[in-house]
Amino acid sequence: MTQTAFSIDGAGPPVVLLHGLGLTRAVWDGQLPALTNAFRVFRYDLLGHGESIKPRGAYTMVQFVEQLDELLDSLALEHTSLVGFSLGGMISRAYTIAHPTRVSALVILNSPHDRTDDERTAVRARAKQATADGPGATVEAALQRWFTNGFAAAKPEVLDQVRKVLLANDAKVYPEVYRVLAEDDAALVDSISAITCPTLVLTCEDDLGNSPEMARRMAARIPGAQVEIVPGLRHMGLVENPDAINPIIVEFLNKAVGVQT
Repeated sequence: MTQTAFSIDGAGPPVVLLHGLGLTRAVWDGQLPALTNAFRVFRYDLLGHGESIKPRGAYTMVQFVEQLDELLDSLALEHTSLVGFSLGGMISRAYTIAHPTRVSALVILNSPHDRTDDERTAVRARAKQATADGPGATVEAALQRWFTNGFAAAKPEVLDQVRKVLLANDAKVYPEVYRVLAEDDAALVDSISAITCPTLVLTCEDDLGNSPEMARRMAARIPGAQVEIVPGLRHMGLVENPDAINPIIVEFLNKAVGVQT
């Protein structure tokens, strides 16, 4: 599992960015200008995504944790901050629990926590649909959930680019990773109470699948965690309006790792 595609930008304390299901490290393009002012930013394609290796068969959270650990070893990063979006937020939590001494600070963006039975049923149904009909079966509904109506009308080219990335996913791999997203928040519900590094939990006001209520409950289980709710955005707030998201992340990381501004 050494074939991980990554990019490095900027200089300063290290920050590793973990993207969400079906996406690639390019989803963080809107965060780079803000983060590279003070940090050395590492972005990588998750296992099964983008230019990284795509093994066939069932996927597990352990594999994603191992991929990140091997990447940090290869980059000689003994300590780093992690910023994880959606599925990446789940992986970053699992990694922090497994390797607490390596994580200086943790930022969790728009990520699920302790779903209700109805919420889990809905995600399982989408994973099943992707298994039966491929990534294209879930793309249009995802874009509606992820972007506000006004942005979708004003910036169709952005949705087209995200659509292209989603449709490029391997039809055998994508559903297997979807199952990790659908199921593995349950294993993290209690164990996140062991996280001791500075932690920020952020979501957007209108992200129904990763709701403000979820974020508040998640933050309440992590000792000392900060919670931020960004108004007026859906799941892909980091793409739709980076200026609403970036200052919160940068301010938190500056304080957490002692960057002088």
